[in-house]
Amino acid sequence: MRTQPITLLVAALGGEGGGVLAEWLVELALRAGHPAQATSIPGVAQRTGATTYYVEIHPQTFAELGGRTPVMSLAPVPGCLDLLVASELLEAVRAIQNGFVSAQRTRLLCSTHRTLTTFEKLAPGDGRYDSARLLELARTNSRELAAFDVDATAREAGTVPSAVLFGAIAASGVLPFDPAAFEEIIRDSGRGVEASLRGFALAFERARGGVGVSPAPTLVPDLVALGHARVVEFQDAAYGELFMQRVERLRAVARRFGAAADGELVREGARYLALWMAFDDVIRVADLKSRAARFARVAEDAGARPGDLLRIADHLKPGLAELAGLLPAAIADPLLAWEGRRRRDGATPLALPLKLRTDSILGFIALRLLGALRPLRRIGRRYAEEQELIEHWLATVEAAVSIDAALELALCARMVKGYGATNERAKENFRSIINSLKSSDPAAIRRAREAALAEEDGTALDAALVQAGAPPRAVKAVPVRWMKRTGHTP
Repeated sequence: MRTQPITLLVAALGGEGGGVLAEWLVELALRAGHPAQATSIPGVAQRTGATTYYVEIHPQTFAELGGRTPVMSLAPVPGCLDLLVASELLEAVRAIQNGFVSAQRTRLLCSTHRTLTTFEKLAPGDGRYDSARLLELARTNSRELAAFDVDATAREAGTVPSAVLFGAIAASGVLPFDPAAFEEIIRDSGRGVEASLRGFALAFERARGGVGVSPAPTLVPDLVALGHARVVEFQDAAYGELFMQRVERLRAVARRFGAAADGELVREGARYLALWMAFDDVIRVADLKSRAARFARVAEDAGARPGDLLRIADHLKPGLAELAGLLPAAIADPLLAWEGRRRRDGATPLALPLKLRTDSILGFIALRLLGALRPLRRIGRRYAEEQELIEHWLATVEAAVSIDAALELALCARMVKGYGATNERAKENFRSIINSLKSSDPAAIRRAREAALAEEDGTALDAALVQAGAPPRAVKAVPVRWMKRTGHTP
């Protein structure tokens, strides 16, 4: 008979009910007469880590222990877990990296879906980890793997991930309790019982099915149609017509080189053209934050039920460049020149910190009024700047000496992203490549583009440009800030 505690570690993200899940597990064990305890370690905000819950359940009942009290650990020991439960795929791999999972002992139960981390979002290019690779790491480093989309299962059942994970734990066979005992815990919780039981049942079947990965789509989406819809939504039908005219210019380039008019150049060019034309500005942000779909998504993420009070506070900090972008160039240019002089002298960039309660009438109206300025976007400096750079990019693609060069130049548009300082830096790198390497070998353009997307400081890009024969970029002036020494006695 086993005398060592059964050990479980749950890694959950905020709002997924990890604490409730740990309570259910302890209550399940205590009702069956088994000693149990749970501890938790809070995670870090902004999706840099999960909150973990460690549960130990003694395999012998209080009666079998004969008055003895087992000593249980407050923290997991690396390599000594019987079951790791992760509500997100990368969190499972993080636990493996930290040594908690043993290929000889640990059963691993995790979700196949991803919630991107802060570092993945901040990457200049595509910073996402390869889900297939993460899943393979989970498979090879655990005794047994059961993986399915926990997030999708919870949405399908209309419940929260904790109920889904509870069903998956029941299916794992690690705990010596019947599924009916698990369901009884849910019934006695008294909140969202029917939805939780649906999630439990779905997860029980899917976890017993082993590894489940969503199949790759078999059809290539019509990126031109999707791009047109995005651009029309961003501005209006006339802007959508401008998008289609620009796509036709890409098709003309493809036909000139004998390539398909719906081939890679047109597909990828249309993809990044649409993203670029629907650029992020203050009007766009206000519009997106005040949509009904956004409020519904926040309520779902927070687990709010009908009748619950939900408060939403948006923290915004638009800089002078973002605000000036809404103004005509005649007004914006002097403001930006003044701001540039301030920053060269070492002053902190001007910004307007705002905290808007978007669940309140005044906060919501403020966002809606700002979003309603869409018709005035065309007179703004930012709009004119974006259109000028897009036209320059298209002219460079049209002047390419080969279809491969045209494609590599078209793909450079993916570099233009973000807002504020990130957007400025991206455009500077973009201009450096298309202006210096427009007549270069396609491989040189690709190396420079990949170097720019690989890091933010531009060191790799500088090296790639020089390697391709371009002149070195000018060194940027950085202001020296003098700090007054205080509390010093000569």
